[in-house]
Amino acid sequence: MGKQQWCLRVNRQGAETVRRTLLEERTLDKSLKIRSDGDELLFPVIHECSGSVMAEFEELHQRVPLPRHELIGGIAILAEDDPIGAAAVLVERPSVHTALIAESAVEGEFRTRRFRVLAGDETTSTIHTEYGKTFRIDLEKAYFSARLASERQRIVTMMNQGEEVLDMFAGVGPFAVMIAEKAGTVWACDLNPDAVSLLIENIARNRASNIIPVLGDAANLPEVYGRRFDRVIMNLPLMAERFLPAASRLCRPGGMIHFYSLVEDGDGDSPVFHQIPIKSMQKRFVRSYSPGRSHMVYDIIVE
Repeated sequence: MGKQQWCLRVNRQGAETVRRTLLEERTLDKSLKIRSDGDELLFPVIHECSGSVMAEFEELHQRVPLPRHELIGGIAILAEDDPIGAAAVLVERPSVHTALIAESAVEGEFRTRRFRVLAGDETTSTIHTEYGKTFRIDLEKAYFSARLASERQRIVTMMNQGEEVLDMFAGVGPFAVMIAEKAGTVWACDLNPDAVSLLIENIARNRASNIIPVLGDAANLPEVYGRRFDRVIMNLPLMAERFLPAASRLCRPGGMIHFYSLVEDGDGDSPVFHQIPIKSMQKRFVRSYSPGRSHMVYDIIVE
């Protein structure tokens, strides 16, 4: 049932001017929904005034301020240990089934993090959707960042149809699946068995028949593959430098390497680039990672 409140009836043509005036005067009742009545709008006001009449209004749902968080599928990762705020996130976001707090940084050879459930289902697994593709994610078993969605699309737009691509650190397959429709073949490698298991599920989930999953150490790939690739993706920002010589051996002359790295603001380019034959290189900002540190990508054309 609605609430009776004083209001002003205003013709639609001049309604926006009146709305702004009421906001400036702080007389618009923002707890109630503005009504439409034929050619007029009814603006609820907090008290009786000249020209006001009584009418019935629907109350607006007042949104609760939510703690800072990142969404991955149906999981919210909170920036702070806040169980009350976590519960509020679940109430305000019906699609979220679990709220987590990270209890470690990315660690170990498999690049994983430990999490604790603050509210909701006792799980770190979810289904994440990105540009029409769906992925099974388990945040404790394999690293995944939703913040690289636009970067993955950038790579797709750079590609030519039918390219042979190597994803050296594929994880659960976000880059591999996204570029598969444009590539000839995508070889997707990872050292983490759980990541490769999820990668295989995501290949099937998205019906990508041209992705070849590989469980193995990227350092050994030049000996494994008797071929060179048009494009090599190196999304391992914490330790990719030691794999760059291997990547240059795997990329054909004139091909491109996408090298991702965490860079201290103001630092120059890494001396590791002098170890490989480079025709040209462009440096791009991807996102802020932490105060004074940025996630960058180097688009390298091999000599």
